[in-house]
Amino acid sequence: MNHGTVRVAAVDLGATSGRVMVARVGPDLLELDEVHRFPNGGVQVRGSLLWDIVGIHREILVGLRKIAAGGPVDGIGIDSWAVDYGLLDRDGELLGNPYSHRDARTAGVPERVAEIVPRSEQYAVTGLQELPFNTVYQLTAASGTAALQSAETLLLLPDLLSYWLTGEVGAERTNASTTGLYDATAQTWAVDLAKRLGLPWAILPPLRDPGTVIGPVLPGVGDRSGVTGVPVIAVGSHDTASAVVGVPAAEESFGYISSGTWSLVGLELDKPVLTEAARLADFTNEGGVDGTIRFLKNVMGLWVLSESVRSWSDEGVAGTDLATLLAGAADAESLRSVVDINDARLLPPGTVHDPMPARIQRLAAEAGEPVPATPVEVTRCILDSLALAYRRHLRTAADLAGRAPTVVHVVGGGSQNTLLCQLTADACGLPVVAGPAEAAALGNVLVQARALGVDLPDLAAMRDLVRRTHQLSRFEPRPGLDWDAADRRLSADVPAAARS
Repeated sequence: MNHGTVRVAAVDLGATSGRVMVARVGPDLLELDEVHRFPNGGVQVRGSLLWDIVGIHREILVGLRKIAAGGPVDGIGIDSWAVDYGLLDRDGELLGNPYSHRDARTAGVPERVAEIVPRSEQYAVTGLQELPFNTVYQLTAASGTAALQSAETLLLLPDLLSYWLTGEVGAERTNASTTGLYDATAQTWAVDLAKRLGLPWAILPPLRDPGTVIGPVLPGVGDRSGVTGVPVIAVGSHDTASAVVGVPAAEESFGYISSGTWSLVGLELDKPVLTEAARLADFTNEGGVDGTIRFLKNVMGLWVLSESVRSWSDEGVAGTDLATLLAGAADAESLRSVVDINDARLLPPGTVHDPMPARIQRLAAEAGEPVPATPVEVTRCILDSLALAYRRHLRTAADLAGRAPTVVHVVGGGSQNTLLCQLTADACGLPVVAGPAEAAALGNVLVQARALGVDLPDLAAMRDLVRRTHQLSRFEPRPGLDWDAADRRLSADVPAAARS
């Protein structure tokens, strides 16, 4: 057991930006610093939305070089968003840039898949929420293409980037569990399901657990970065899995919201909930670190607000920087307008002809809500709607799992949005503990540190270290607002004319 400290690199990739961070971890030490940040995002090519994965790899090497310049590196871990993948041919070469999950190629595909394997049968195996971009639907959309027919191996994006560092192929379980091709009970690939769908199941690589040493960085990759021979370690490579490791919970039963581009709202369980009621509620069972289950609901999240801010900025609208908008929204009328923040029409990026604020306004009009007219009103509508969604889905999770949380932990970038945190406490009627903002990166480095011998035997020890080393904020619920009435306003059984 290593009773000293380790110095590790965490690659934390988001859909709009990536960071390479350095951490020092020991029994009483957890320090994290960003050393390199770079823009990310889908690139439109011939009508398709693709990832510049080679550019991401280049930026990772830049960050690793900066970290190595400051001293020895003991380990490297990579986490990112889920579901997207690259295909390798028999020579181990990448067959084209990976598609973004926001590409339109999966439109209508879930319905086609359900005609072959009914949704209830899919859920009984995978426990996965039906989202149009799940890997199973992306692969179905790619059926018959030259790339899929030529593919020897499928690698989810963190595994692809690790492969380029080490030459080793595999699939880390927390990310594999998001594909729609993973058996949530057996914790193996759902080969029979893939066969029924006519998908090339043999391209699915061997599974590996968080904490597994994948292999050392190859000389040809690491020489110029100073990290040759450094072990690359499989962490909770789905960023939400790492973020839940970084939840500083001391409570036996807690709810969490991993708040960023997406908000993932749920509970940590020891086994999946595969009931028909859970399927109908669109809840997902995704793998977590140490065999846990992340029983959660995907909510559109702060993507909607960031896209709105981008739209106003592009249009040159004054006073629409985020800080000004949030200050104005704090004084705006509460629960004046709420919308279904998970409406599928909010998924694609805003465009010049269909900006995100206009979509919010249309949704409000369709729901019979007062249409938010100003940027501040749109911002407050988004935040109220997010808090309302958190309330609804956290209560549903508790009912389905038979576990009532006593506190809600908000981690990720959204933990710094104090207005949203307070509204979440108000809506849920529970205390909210906000922070840390860097939960995903912290979970990444904690799993690495344990693999390298630091005395962190379980999730409780990791979370205790986060609590002891990071400042957190607490928000108590305030009485006064009628969240029940707001929820009913969006209920399908309430006529639009009766909504106010």
